Amino acid sequence: MSTSHVTSTSPQAPNDVIAEAGALDPRAVAGLAARAREAQREWRATGAAGRCAALAGAARDLRDRRQEAVELIIREVGKPRGEAMGEVDRGIAILEYYAQAAFASTGDLLPASLGWLLYTERRPHGLAGLITPWNFPIAIPLWKSAPALVCGNAVLLKPSPDALGTAQFLEGLIARHVPDGLFAVAPGEAETGEAVVAESDVVSFTGSVAVGAHVTAQATGRGVPVQAEMGGQNAAIVLPDADPERTAAMIAGAAMGYAGQKCTATRRVIVVGENDAFVDALIERTGALAPGDPYADGVAVGPVISQAARDRVLEAVRRAEAGGGRTLTGGAAVDRDGWFVQPTLVDRVDPSDPIMQEETFGPLAAVCRAESLDAAIQIANGVRFGLVTSIHGRDLDQLLRAAAAVDTGMVKVNGPTAGVDFYAPFGGEKASSFGPREQGTAALGFYTSTHTISLAPHAG
Repeated sequence: MSTSHVTSTSPQAPNDVIAEAGALDPRAVAGLAARAREAQREWRATGAAGRCAALAGAARDLRDRRQEAVELIIREVGKPRGEAMGEVDRGIAILEYYAQAAFASTGDLLPASLGWLLYTERRPHGLAGLITPWNFPIAIPLWKSAPALVCGNAVLLKPSPDALGTAQFLEGLIARHVPDGLFAVAPGEAETGEAVVAESDVVSFTGSVAVGAHVTAQATGRGVPVQAEMGGQNAAIVLPDADPERTAAMIAGAAMGYAGQKCTATRRVIVVGENDAFVDALIERTGALAPGDPYADGVAVGPVISQAARDRVLEAVRRAEAGGGRTLTGGAAVDRDGWFVQPTLVDRVDPSDPIMQEETFGPLAAVCRAESLDAAIQIANGVRFGLVTSIHGRDLDQLLRAAAAVDTGMVKVNGPTAGVDFYAPFGGEKASSFGPREQGTAALGFYTSTHTISLAPHAG
């Protein structure tokens, strides 16, 4: 049963309805969970070879339907074509990677006392509850569900309503290869998400800090393992010897690509010393990223996800200007159908200004100056988030000193803040993350529990 409906529409064509479904109430979620648990018993007994074959089959299907998936992502979340293609390719790689992880070691043999056999064994938790955002509608659900499935768990996925259509696409893709009910999508809003957490044995969340804190409290209150990824206010530190043009192009892309709608996007650009050549190049590169039709080749900046998202960006710019800030480029909505806003840079803002402290999920970044590297590090660390920092320059001593001093979970040296390797641990510090890291082999540990087994010879 459902108490309301959720609807997904296209951000570049708001009258285009992609998907709609009844929002599941707690009773309906409990029904899905019961069915998933029944299927999980069969799935766990399938063995490594069967789970490998299932994920490999899903990867083949996604490759065969690649163009369909790309078009759906563009239509539903406004992701530019180039990035949508990259996301689908990443999804294929994730499935293939975790298919092979079915044969990874599930424990260790330890030195035994008194001639006993002593070993550990990782076992699935049971039902994995996954709550995912709209901005990576293929990659994030897969980098959570693929390791959960290969470890022998069932999956209950509560997607963002703004990515409902893509979640349903994934459900159909995976369901062909696993027992009925093992992988299920639970459409809905907050009530549905709370019910998913209440029914699950392990929980993984990606989204806002406020919701992530609630999910974490609910899961830990039940004694359930939980991880939460909750965004960032990422800094790029530009040293005086950084190449102006190359660095400006990299940072503009990291800040404004996909309209800045990535938790790893650059939000703050901290320029060490006087470097007008870099700032001028950054303004030029940012201004050249004109928002356009995400279906068109070569477009890097499409719409933001909703009117509310566009309004938040414009309001943040107005607040910064009212506090003495200056808009260097952009700062206005684009006069066309859909939720488009110009890529925007502001400067002359204090490090304590909200535009420096809080994440505005859109094509907006602030530029500030620091007299020294130490001052830049202090500014970079002076926020409650700690996801990723990029550091740009040529002096290896300075680069390494900065890399060791910034308090983020990930550091990019002469690389953009945006973009991750799906096989490497992903996560941040402070308010950005809670719990174990995602991705790679770290995920195999999260979606299993370790049991220690001692075997003694029969006495007598």
